[in-house]
Amino acid sequence: MRRCADRMMPQEPSAPSRPLRILALLPFRLAFTVYAAAVFLVVGLGALLATSALPGLARRRAAVRRMARLLLASVGMRPAVSGLEHLPSGQCVIVANHASYLDGPVFTAVLPARFGFVIKREMAKVPLAGAFLRRIGSQFVERFDRRRGAADALRVLRSATNGHSLVFFPEGTFTPTPGLLKFHSGAFTTAVKAGCPVVPAVVRGTRAALSPRGELPRPARIEVQILPPISPPQGAPAHCAALLREQARAAILSVLGEPDLSSHVAPVAAADLVQGVGDLSE
Repeated sequence: MRRCADRMMPQEPSAPSRPLRILALLPFRLAFTVYAAAVFLVVGLGALLATSALPGLARRRAAVRRMARLLLASVGMRPAVSGLEHLPSGQCVIVANHASYLDGPVFTAVLPARFGFVIKREMAKVPLAGAFLRRIGSQFVERFDRRRGAADALRVLRSATNGHSLVFFPEGTFTPTPGLLKFHSGAFTTAVKAGCPVVPAVVRGTRAALSPRGELPRPARIEVQILPPISPPQGAPAHCAALLREQARAAILSVLGEPDLSSHVAPVAAADLVQGVGDLSE
């Protein structure tokens, strides 16, 4: 009887099956990587030329938005977006989970052109990329030099108090492991000081499309979900920012479908210094 039962049980795939499958797909992955790199080069050059030639920030951002949509559609990563009706008509701060270098282009493609991004200062030193990001109104923040980071954070705060809508990735970094890291406070102090709502947002699929593990890119289904805005509570700015941070993080975590990595140790982002620098603006 036992022999009969053993014959009826499904057999586990042999150990080499996955490596063999990966090896079989390698030529296709390599071909797609070459194709995606060529598309990125052509579209990126077009975006660089457009931002160099077009007058006015609104026009440059609109052009880059179209280029981002073209890039993602051309490589099989066209994002599906839901919840755009939750975006306020006025100023707001968007906070989103961070999973891949693709997150920036994805949000550029799906958001209205009025949004600017808060980006780590290292990108300002990348040839061509730094000039391109400046031309579309990105805000650079130093992550490691506290004095420089404080000055950058104050500039971001002034930009927000002047009515600009910004996009933050408050985890400050991303990891190969799926999950949501602890949030830094900078985005939420900025929202409190500017008196504008925070809009949580979730991006899925970018980690699979362009893995932080250094794997070759591949087409993947990418989704962006915009959640209902959260208005800043009344009270002391530091307390309100902390409460706003936890509310936004809980909202993202509730729909993200990934584990809570709040105990994971991540590098401190200098954007977090907005909390301390914000008092200087009063």
